[in-house]
Amino acid sequence: MPTAALLSLATSVPPHVFLQKDVQAAAWDVFGSRFPDYDRFASIFTNTGIVKRHGVKPFEWYLEPRGWPERTEAFLEGAEALFIDVAGKALAGAGLDAADVDTVVTVCSTGIATPSLDARVHRRMGFRSDVSRVPVFGLGCAGGTSGLSIASRLAQARPGTNVLLVTIELCSLALRLDELTKANIIAVSLFGDGAAAIVLRAGDGGATKIEHAGEHLWPDTLDVMGWSVDPQGFGVILRRTIPEFVTAQLKPVLTQILARMQLSLADIDQFICHPGGARVINAIETALALDQGTLEHERQVIADYGNMSSPTVLFILERARAKGLPARSLLTALGPGFSASCVSLRHAA
Repeated sequence: MPTAALLSLATSVPPHVFLQKDVQAAAWDVFGSRFPDYDRFASIFTNTGIVKRHGVKPFEWYLEPRGWPERTEAFLEGAEALFIDVAGKALAGAGLDAADVDTVVTVCSTGIATPSLDARVHRRMGFRSDVSRVPVFGLGCAGGTSGLSIASRLAQARPGTNVLLVTIELCSLALRLDELTKANIIAVSLFGDGAAAIVLRAGDGGATKIEHAGEHLWPDTLDVMGWSVDPQGFGVILRRTIPEFVTAQLKPVLTQILARMQLSLADIDQFICHPGGARVINAIETALALDQGTLEHERQVIADYGNMSSPTVLFILERARAKGLPARSLLTALGPGFSASCVSLRHAA
């Protein structure tokens, strides 16, 4: 069967810009007097490598208590707008209209929408009534890579059809004023909003092919990353041991995944990795024996946008494509489960 080709890639962020120094100051005002030894955690904000982030609501909106109804209203409004913007840009980049799309894969883990986002924007986008819709929830930070894997297999199954992948995360809507936990403080210091979209087709066109995909789920790791749910909304589950986990566990798992692809680490010319944060980037470089500073695109994206969960690795792929992809790249991301997801790309110059 012909492999799926990447025809276009686009990214988008909401309009509100939050400087990290302003977030740090606001967090001190909100949590400083209520969180024991908060001053010990203040350095988290300066150690993330983040300069600014984007959000779907003005800065002041996040400084008031919010419940499920308000968060969901903000999610639907913001996610629909981002979907239309980023999908439109990706389709234009591929020389297509929305009516040319045969399958839409929508990846999101930061809000609940039923009917799904693709249905909500159906009329405004101009999708056909017979378009196949594949909404995917719960993959978290691994969703950009796993979503690309899913979309590529759907394109490969029906050569000649156009598959649109849209991944949207509004992480800012899950930030909480009421949770006096280390995990929530880390989330406040890290997460932002963004979206990415890719158009795929198997059988013709495109210099970049989706070569292989693979995943690994570590047993007994449900408490490493995810959501808790209560009347106020989502609450972040995030263990600070993730960088140490990456250092110890990433290389043997990638070696196993690549072996199933009949590849090895030595066959990879460039790693394109989801940057959980500055410490995670350092841990990846250590685990894969990369020279310190190799993951420059990852550091640039985290500085400009923070951790946007699933779209982040596609923002990095966009920068890598602009600079010029080597013969073989490997996209990697870690997400709830706790899991690793990989996609290898083969590029013809």
